[in-house]
Amino acid sequence: MLSTSYLVPTAAMAHLTFPDHCFIRYDHHHHNDHKDLRRWRIRTAAATPASACAYPLFSSQIQLTKDSSSRHKLYQEALKSARDKFTREISFQSKDKDISLAKALLYVAAEDAAFMSFNREMDARSLLNERRNVSSPLETEDWDSLEQMPLGGKTIPEWLSELDAIAKEVEAELVSRDIGCHLVEVLEAVNLILFELRGLTRSPVLVDSKHSYLHSVLDSRCGSAILLSIIYIEICRRLGITIVGSRVGEDFLIWPQTGYPEELFKVTSGHSLFAIVNGRCVEDPRSMASDLTGTSLLGLEIATNRDIIGIALANLIRLHWKRASRSNHGLMLTSPLRHVHDADEKPSMIDESNVPLLRPQDLRLAIMASERLLILQPHNWALRRDHGMMLYYNREYGKAVQELSICMAFAPEEEAEILEPFVEKLHLMRLESSWKSLGHAGQLTVP
Repeated sequence: MLSTSYLVPTAAMAHLTFPDHCFIRYDHHHHNDHKDLRRWRIRTAAATPASACAYPLFSSQIQLTKDSSSRHKLYQEALKSARDKFTREISFQSKDKDISLAKALLYVAAEDAAFMSFNREMDARSLLNERRNVSSPLETEDWDSLEQMPLGGKTIPEWLSELDAIAKEVEAELVSRDIGCHLVEVLEAVNLILFELRGLTRSPVLVDSKHSYLHSVLDSRCGSAILLSIIYIEICRRLGITIVGSRVGEDFLIWPQTGYPEELFKVTSGHSLFAIVNGRCVEDPRSMASDLTGTSLLGLEIATNRDIIGIALANLIRLHWKRASRSNHGLMLTSPLRHVHDADEKPSMIDESNVPLLRPQDLRLAIMASERLLILQPHNWALRRDHGMMLYYNREYGKAVQELSICMAFAPEEEAEILEPFVEKLHLMRLESSWKSLGHAGQLTVP
């Protein structure tokens, strides 16, 4: 499981927790992060090829064959297009209010789906090649661009249209009741359509990946709390209502933006407007949300769209890491650091035989989610450390050394001291591997 702390740029995310699994929390930035990163880039610019890509868009596991080269190219283009569109959508050159949560998360889903679909096709081709006496053709879906790629039976534009259709259902419900545009009635209609007629429910435990992708939640009607909040925000946006949110304890709460927050807590028909939007957690005395008032609501930091996307990505990292390490119960990303740094233990040499075997597809998906989160939070030393450790577990030692070295440039001093011996030994292991590949014998050792 993860035992790490990532950093979200706003104070609203300072106590980010995920009750479904273990905790992922976010520490504070250091004021010299940008300067340290610039210094690191200056030192390494001469050694890094201009064409080098810090975050590969797909795994080296994808192998070209004559039969699959055209499909490989198609999926490669889909992977790159999805990542590029995601990056443009959350670009810091754009105003946060202009970011579409739905588009960003559908691009995330499309990239992961393209990666998994290609792996499935390659497995099927390998199976057919093994059974040479079987002549059944391999069924592949016909598409030639990201916009046409099927994602749970629909394309990205069609899933966006699905959100439009839900908003129109809410409008039709209001018309049928002969109700005007009073905020309470509109939100009650949203709840009716989403949670009663369409039957959306919150998944109590995140173990199935379909509960963490927007299109799958719309299809299966069961998902994580953050994705249900995102759907709510997107539907209300289409109805002209701005919904904002903030992390409160273990809950992510949302409410309509208003200059009179005390109005949200006035009880009508047995419930306050705040309770109508957030459900049972607001009335649960065990929840921190039950203590909120109009005054305390003003003291909460509102999560930006980038923050909300960051929560969804952190969920994906946690989910896929847990699935990847399923056969290594209790394995943490930072476990190797503890063994190397522990002064009470005899210093141990890192070698490939000591690296636990993890499920490669789930590990790659966790790495891909981490890459996207780093686009949002490039100076988050804790996230970069965990990204480097996932690369280590994936046996991408050169990239792991690079990421962990960047992390050391602006991590707190005590954290850098823990990382340093591990990075040195990891670098030595990489050199020794290259040394042996050239036909030399013997071991290189750290003085």
